[in-house]
Amino acid sequence: MIELLMRLAPLEGYNLTALPDVRFLRSNRPLRRTPVLYDPGIVIVCQGRKRGYFGEQVYLYDEQHYLAVSVPVPFSMETDASAQKPLLAIYFRLDLNVAAELIMQLDEHGATVTSEPHGMISTPLDKQLGATVLRFLETVSDPLEGPVLGPALVREIYFRVLTGEQGPSVRAALTRQGQFGKVARALRKIHQSFDEPLDVALLASEANMSVPAFHLHFKTVTNTSPMQYLKSTRLHQARLLMVRNDVTAAVASAQVGYESASQFSREFKRLFGRSPVDEAQRLKDSFALPDPGPGSGYVSSH
Repeated sequence: MIELLMRLAPLEGYNLTALPDVRFLRSNRPLRRTPVLYDPGIVIVCQGRKRGYFGEQVYLYDEQHYLAVSVPVPFSMETDASAQKPLLAIYFRLDLNVAAELIMQLDEHGATVTSEPHGMISTPLDKQLGATVLRFLETVSDPLEGPVLGPALVREIYFRVLTGEQGPSVRAALTRQGQFGKVARALRKIHQSFDEPLDVALLASEANMSVPAFHLHFKTVTNTSPMQYLKSTRLHQARLLMVRNDVTAAVASAQVGYESASQFSREFKRLFGRSPVDEAQRLKDSFALPDPGPGSGYVSSH
């Protein structure tokens, strides 16, 4: 896997593949507590180590563990990497239609289970999933086989995750069970309409919950308040706009819904530790950040 990824990910940052929802990541330097916001997806590390910090919980994903994200939650992430031993990973942005089809088939074959849904899970990488990932990397290394056979192997990787050790929790989250599902509807509203005026009452209505109940369950799922989550989403999206579209901080702040450019700058520096101009330049100088392609309905920054 390492030998293949060294060739498939020549650039530091995210490298494009023949498949629109798959990226190869290479990092030649350590990162310390960097704010991130993942789309729903799967992260498989083939060399190196990542740690995600979500409240009091620590999620390890390395050569022995993968990360599955069912709903976007803001957390901080750090990595162990160096030029001599770069971090090498694969990011699969989740195609919710493919996942839903698989879940229905599992249900039809008697694999229906009830489990507590979790927005983010770190799980040991078993032999079956590891073998599928290796075959996937071998396939996408071939310019003909990659686009033709790759999608079937991505589907198999989804299957291995959904039926793995913590697959029931992932499936419960993706099918939006209980209060988790109500909060998930509000999350999707935030990601689809982050540039519009949103308040807690509107989001609680979207979730079909009272405002106090919505506050409580929202924080349980995301470890933050609805308004802090909205702010984080806007700031992550603004950072991507500055890097990918080469717009100014003032333009980016207006496009994500800020009325005050000075407030935007203050809150941006509080989250990322740098001014908008400095952070955008750092990313442009240091990392390959390809456009993510057609949106999934979520903002992602990682």
